[in-house]
Amino acid sequence: MRQAGAYSGIHCGGISGKMGPHPLPLARIKKIMKRSGSGDEVKMISAEAPIAFAKACEFFIEEITKRSWVMATQSKRRTLLKDDVASALIATDVFDFLITLVSHSASPAITTTTNLMSMDS
Repeated sequence: MRQAGAYSGIHCGGISGKMGPHPLPLARIKKIMKRSGSGDEVKMISAEAPIAFAKACEFFIEEITKRSWVMATQSKRRTLLKDDVASALIATDVFDFLITLVSHSASPAITTTTNLMSMDS
């Protein structure tokens, strides 16, 4: 019997040097890369480029998760909530480009934090 992910892996080349399935779907990453190009400029994408993006996405998710976990533990919880992610993004300058995504649906406490932080500037 075949396993679901057994044939979805591609050779990872210089990035990790192993065969096997990737935690993030490379076809989806490639589709986003093609769609994200200005106009129809992005037509061809090498096999290594989506792998590099997948690894970058993994690091990005790990970093936001670590910062969100700090927010959850400060609230004496062991479950990550959407508000923890929003608070972590708001508290970190590097993630300012994501604030508009979380501020529309953030809880009143997070909105207040955002307002206070903008007053300090």
